[in-house]
Amino acid sequence: MTDSATQSIPISANPPIVKMDRRAIGLLALGHFADDINQSFLPGLLPLLVISRHLSYEAAGTIVLAQAFSSSFIQPLIGYIADKRPMPWLAGVGMLLAGLGIAGIGFMPTYALILVCALVSGLGVAIFHPEAARFANLVSGSRKASGMRWFAVGGNVGFAAGPAFAAVAITTFGISGTFLTAIPVAIMSVLLLRETTRLHTFVPKRNLSPREGGMPDDWSGFARLTAFLTIRSTVYLGYVSFIPLFFTGVVHASHEVANMISTTFLLFGIAGTIAGGSLADTYGRRTVIWGGLAASVVFAVLFAMFTNYAGTGAIVAGFLLAIPLGIAVSGSQAATIVLGQEYLPNRLGIASGITLGVGVSIGGAFTPVLGRIADQFGLHASLLTIAALTAIAMLLSFTLPDPAKRRALLLSSRA
Repeated sequence: MTDSATQSIPISANPPIVKMDRRAIGLLALGHFADDINQSFLPGLLPLLVISRHLSYEAAGTIVLAQAFSSSFIQPLIGYIADKRPMPWLAGVGMLLAGLGIAGIGFMPTYALILVCALVSGLGVAIFHPEAARFANLVSGSRKASGMRWFAVGGNVGFAAGPAFAAVAITTFGISGTFLTAIPVAIMSVLLLRETTRLHTFVPKRNLSPREGGMPDDWSGFARLTAFLTIRSTVYLGYVSFIPLFFTGVVHASHEVANMISTTFLLFGIAGTIAGGSLADTYGRRTVIWGGLAASVVFAVLFAMFTNYAGTGAIVAGFLLAIPLGIAVSGSQAATIVLGQEYLPNRLGIASGITLGVGVSIGGAFTPVLGRIADQFGLHASLLTIAALTAIAMLLSFTLPDPAKRRALLLSSRA
């Protein structure tokens, strides 16, 4: 890393090109993988917890809620603290807590202690994300969306692998198989903690204030991005939750086939994230967001239209349309994270904590509403609601301001 890469410079129309540090982004992406396994491992554990601990479905759902909310709403606070004083070691410590919390659930004799473990796991997730995402930004050099896509993909793959990991652990060891979650986080936390000194070299020596020529924060743009992100996360989590239910309840497919369609959506979502990051650096963050959401609207409508009947044809249509739908819905993920960091260049931790935490949590809280719609009007009505939310997200994306134009205006006003 050259000296120019570690020093803050005034805003300019043509910032210097700095190469991505592949070693650092690779470790952060693997850390994101190990961390996010724990978020989807817990839902896969619930059926066995209900049986072995004699829990109600409400009590089981509360465990997931405890993990989700402790992880999501603490993230901005962690980001605020880290913005004041960079602490890359937080990523390693947070990841370790995320895994150990889940590992402990299988050994807890009471419901109260299970909730404590879920809260600890959520706290670990909250500690990991803001600082890890901030350093993913710093080590990505000039092509920030290209670097951020690998960080995002690490989390996506971990989230997708969590249920399968839970199935293997439980089948092999029973409820005590939760101890296996401690292994990947222990390995990755050691590797990240060993990298702490090197990661510190990417921190700017001094952040320039707006008066000294630095870029001021755009809270208005960031608020609009958060609203957009909240609805888009509702769309994503809605599909993850309701594709299996829809194909078993309406199409009358087997559970295995329904889950395969859901897996197709998730896997091609990962492909969309990879492609979208590179496109965002080439054609612009907002262009990729607009294009992804416009395509999402089209495929969301087609998905709802061509799968609303029982039979093989609906299953085939489900598989075929899950591919472009997954790509389109997830294609703007990296661009969204980087755009949030560009709106708040002086508060990368807070920007990362909100885009990766609060927006997703609020979006997830809307999932029960989709369930209520399904109870009242049928599962197809939920798919149509998700399609309508996709259209709203697309409209919101058109309100997002362009950081480059804002930078040019500031330069001209200071000339």
